[in-house]
Amino acid sequence: MNDPVEALRAGKPVVLPFDTVYGLAAEPYHEESTRRLYRLKGRAETQPTALVAADLDFLLECIPELRGRAATLARQLLPGPLTLILPNPARRFRWLTGTNSDAIGVRVPELTGPGHEVLTRAGAVVATSANRPGEPDPRRLEDVPDEIRAGAAAVVDLTGDEPRVLREGAVPAAEVLRRLQAPVRSS
Repeated sequence: MNDPVEALRAGKPVVLPFDTVYGLAAEPYHEESTRRLYRLKGRAETQPTALVAADLDFLLECIPELRGRAATLARQLLPGPLTLILPNPARRFRWLTGTNSDAIGVRVPELTGPGHEVLTRAGAVVATSANRPGEPDPRRLEDVPDEIRAGAAAVVDLTGDEPRVLREGAVPAAEVLRRLQAPVRSS
């Protein structure tokens, strides 16, 4: 299956380039897709995994209770290379929240090219770094373990001229705090 969006819709995990690292992604709407992602990664199902949306408006469609303060803060920080932990009052996507279904990790990355196209067509995915637990984050496709690449239905390679289908993080804590103190951007 060469089309990563078709693979996602079929419930199969894919490897995609995100704004910070290569990620292992699956469609987020069915628990079994997330379980497949966890098995391929070797991740405990008790650990939370982020819901990654193409844009903030789509994220708010996925979790409509994110209004008021949570949405205001999210608009100040997203899109960007951050995962936000937000209230999840309706306990949506329980299979993504680990042991605390009252909170959910969300991302709206700044993507371009094929990564942007896949996420825009999919709307949202569940995603985590495409590495084994405790191993370094994969910043290049060749850093993704062979067994994860082999187990993914699609891999998007952006290392050549043409795309091919085959913690304190990127934003320092001081920058996050600075953004939260900035005037609120209206949507």
